[in-house]
Formats: sequence, C-alpha cells, structure tokens
Amino acid sequence: MSEKEVILTVDGMKKLEEELETLKTQRRKEVAERIKQAIDFGDISENSEYEDAKNDQAFIEGRIITLEKMLRNARVIDDVDDIGVAALGSTVLLKEVKSEIEEEYMIVGSAEADPMSNKISNESPVGKAVLGQGKGSLVEVAAPGGVIEFQIMDIH
Repeated sequence: MSEKEVILTVDGMKKLEEELETLKTQRRKEVAERIKQAIDFGDISENSEYEDAKNDQAFIEGRIITLEKMLRNARVIDDVDDIGVAALGSTVLLKEVKSEIEEEYMIVGSAEADPMSNKISNESPVGKAVLGQGKGSLVEVAAPGGVIEFQIMDIH
C-alpha cells in the first residue's frame, strides 16, 4: 500500500522539521530524565509519575514516527504557477454572497491546515470548491446548514 503524499508549503515543511528536531533532541531527553527520577522513587508498579512519563514517552515516539513519515512523503509547493487561478499555496479572498462577509484563506495541504490561522486544506469543502477557479468566480460549498455561495474576490 502506497503512503499518502503530504503537500506542504515551504513554511509548513520548516515547522515540521523544527518540531521533529525538538522532539528528538529536547523532549526525548526531558522524558528520559523524568522516567529515571520516577524509577529512583522506588516501586514503579504504583508510581503515577512513572506512568505519566511513560505515556509522554509513547506520545513523543509516536509523533516522531508520524513526522518522519510525513516528511518522507512531502511534496513542497513553493511557487504558484498561474496567479489567476486558485491553487495550492494561493491566498484567496472570499466573500460570502448572502452575508457579504469577506475572509482570506491560504490553501494548503491537509497536514498544514489550521483554520484559526486562516489556512484551509485543499481537501476541505471550501478548499475543493475554490481550487482551479479564477477571480470573480462563484462557488458553492455544501455545509450542514445548507449550501453556502462564495465569490472569489482576489487570488494572490
């Protein structure tokens, strides 16, 4: 079974590499020290500090494996080829037709999506709807409350 390609911006790739480096160099050592201290307390069978540290260790090792896999399968998008069409790496200004509220989003791969930072996945309903569309286009997005119509005001 082939592994899924992970699409990242240059910044997204850099953040994942930094997180991986931090986990490997700092967090591993911190947790190992916590485990050592917990063992020094004596009986580990009823030692909550030991259990907590072991759980943290398992989480860190799992995250390291996940990050390494993501980076191994990464495709970095750096330049948007056609500035007139929404693509991965594009920033689009959308206006909801009904409310006339405008929001700006950067279209990124799912691994980098962060709606709180206005980064939406190319696999999200809005991301799928705007990909390949040009400035001025009307797109419809199926939402739990019904269909929402957006107009693409700008792409850069």
